[in-house]
Parts: sequence; C-alpha cells; structure tokens
Amino acid sequence: MKRPPAASRRLDEAQAVALFRRKFAAPRARGVLMGIGDDAAVLAAPDAPLVVTVDASLEGTHFRREFASLTDIGFRAFQAAASDLAAMGARPLAAVSALTLPRDFSASELEELTRGQAEAARSTACPLVGGNVARSEQLTLTTTVLGTAEHPLPRSGARPDDDCWLVGDVGLAAAGLALLQRPGRAKGSAEERCVRAWRRPRALIARGLALAPLAHAAVDVSDGLAGDAAHLASSSRCRLVLEEDALRSALPAALVTVARRLGKDPVELALYGGEDYALVAAGPRAARPRWARRVGRFEKGRGAFLESDGERRVPLGGGFDHFKR
Repeated sequence: MKRPPAASRRLDEAQAVALFRRKFAAPRARGVLMGIGDDAAVLAAPDAPLVVTVDASLEGTHFRREFASLTDIGFRAFQAAASDLAAMGARPLAAVSALTLPRDFSASELEELTRGQAEAARSTACPLVGGNVARSEQLTLTTTVLGTAEHPLPRSGARPDDDCWLVGDVGLAAAGLALLQRPGRAKGSAEERCVRAWRRPRALIARGLALAPLAHAAVDVSDGLAGDAAHLASSSRCRLVLEEDALRSALPAALVTVARRLGKDPVELALYGGEDYALVAAGPRAARPRWARRVGRFEKGRGAFLESDGERRVPLGGGFDHFKR
C-alpha cells in the first residue's frame, strides 16, 4: 500500500519538535547560550532589568482561519506579544511559544504556522528559543517574550499637563476585520492596507526604545485607543482628554476612505477597534518627537473623555474586554 503524502500524514510530537528545531535553532542569537533541543533554553544573564510578558492567541477569539492564512496567524500572534515589549521601551531578548494543535493538524500546516512565527521573530530581533506543543480541540498560540530595559516605561507615570501622544496608526485593523466579515468587499489599495493591518500587525520596537528616554508612561493599543489610553490615566491617577480634532487629523487616509465605504465613523474605529499595536504615551510637550502625534492631554482629576469643539466632553467607553463578551 502506498504511504499517504507527507502533507496529509498525522503529525506526531517528534515531528513537531524536529520542525521547531530546524526552523528556530540557528543561527545562535545574542544572549542565547542554548536554544531548542534541550529541556530548557539557556540565556546569558542580562545586564539590565529583565522585562517578561505573555500573550495568548485563540482560534475563535483572536482569529478565524477563513480570514487569515496560518502564516499570518503565526506572525500576528508573535507580534502581539512583542508589542508589550515596545510599550515598556524594552529591547527583545528571546521568546518561547506554546502551541496547542487540533487533531487533524498536519505537518505542512505546522510548517506554515511556524513560518509566520519565524518571520515575526526575525523582524523583531527576538529569537524563538523553546516552547511546548500539545493536542487540543482548537488552535492556540501562547507566546512569552523576554526583553531588557534600563528604564522600563510604566503605565503609571503620566502627569497632569503631559500631552497624550499617538505613535503608529489606529483603526486600520478594525476596518480590515470589518471588510473581511463583509462578503463581496471592494479590493482597492485602501481596503488592502486595512486588511493587511489586521493580518500583519507589527510591534513598534524601535519606536518604543526611542520613547523610553522621552515619555513618562506608555501602553500599546491592543484593545482600542479609548480603553488603553484610559489605562494610562487610571494608573497615573490623572484625567485623560482626547481631542477629537487632533485625533481626526492623525488618522490615515486609508482609514477615512474605508470607514466611509463601510458607513462607519473613522474616529469610532480608532477609539474602539483594537489590534493595531500602536503606542500611546504621556510626556511633556517639549519632548514630543516629530513621529509622535499629539492627540490629547492629561489633567488633574479622574476619568477619560473625548473633547469636541474645545469644550463638549463625552466619557469614553472601555476597550475590548474578554470577560464582558
């Protein structure tokens, strides 16, 4: 009897580990003394404070396979975890990944998934040095990333009279997901940019490192600008005032175009969309770098508001919350 082709044969644990070792073991990265192949990775002790974060990406919650390739899914899951390092002003050191794979997941599918992880690891200079693989009812990717930061940026450092800075774009990913959920969508350049923003987000590592000596606080935008920026205000015991005119002027033209075609307000998409992995920071006006756009301010008081016409204030709702679904 002929053997089934390799792509369709059942994947076993030894195959999976061998694939990971082949994909990620070389070349030896800075600070990595032992990588995949032993019971644990060995890293050189860093000469700065260690920054550690973990992020889980679950099928049905964070992605649907009809909207993204497995390569995209691996890429975006890794970038989502690395974005937390960017928000802390940290330099990536290494990452480990725990995967749960459905029973019918093949070796070729795992090859696609890890291709995306490898692309993201290279683009963030954050080598993947180990992890775990197991069977489950659904595909999940849990990524732990480690970095170093001489002076980590907290959420709690914003001060009254600080400006609120936006680094990167917000709203594009939400618009892209809305397009993917709409059958027969248009496929112009604006639409493709939005879809790519959802499928291929990028952690702003270099910008986070550059913000570290300039800003007082920062957070990445994973659950929507309104909710994540409000975290800075709450942690810092300040009031956040986002200025609608300033925010509108900071939005990319592609978002405005697609929002109009979707019948949505681009500001709403920016405030409540999420998954852009832009950065929001608090800092003194004189320190703002040219690539950070001022979209509001921090004041004495409590709460988070959107200000229109320089006077009317509307309380901002929270961002995405897994426990309020």
